[in-house]
Amino acid sequence: MLQPKRVKYRKVHRGRLKGQASQGNLIAFGDFGMRAEESAWVTARQIEAARRVFIRYLRRGGKLWIRIFPDKAVTKKPAETRMGGGKGPVDHWVAVVKRGRIMFELSDIKDDLAREAIHLASYKLPIATSMVIRGEYKNEG
Repeated sequence: MLQPKRVKYRKVHRGRLKGQASQGNLIAFGDFGMRAEESAWVTARQIEAARRVFIRYLRRGGKLWIRIFPDKAVTKKPAETRMGGGKGPVDHWVAVVKRGRIMFELSDIKDDLAREAIHLASYKLPIATSMVIRGEYKNEG
């Protein structure tokens, strides 16, 4: 699963999920993209599950880019622990995904194949997604 090799700080604040993505909201590499329609934390496990769906569905055809990376540490205290005693240890890693962010990109495949692959992979993610096509102005941005 994806996680950073090194981080500057072991534990980070929770932050906010307001607003739209200002970066990573346009298709940069492929011909088709999966865009987030909501803001959420996407875990490394969810990214890996979606990646497996893409790879299995596309078999040897097509190319896949993963445009999000889980670089935020989420901490968790053990069950039935009293209040206080500081922040818990790192439990898992998440990618902060804002509305409008392109999460995955595909190329070298047909339109209907890409549409079905994106549809199947969207079941593995905790947010609503949509498909965007390079060059369609109304969908990009």
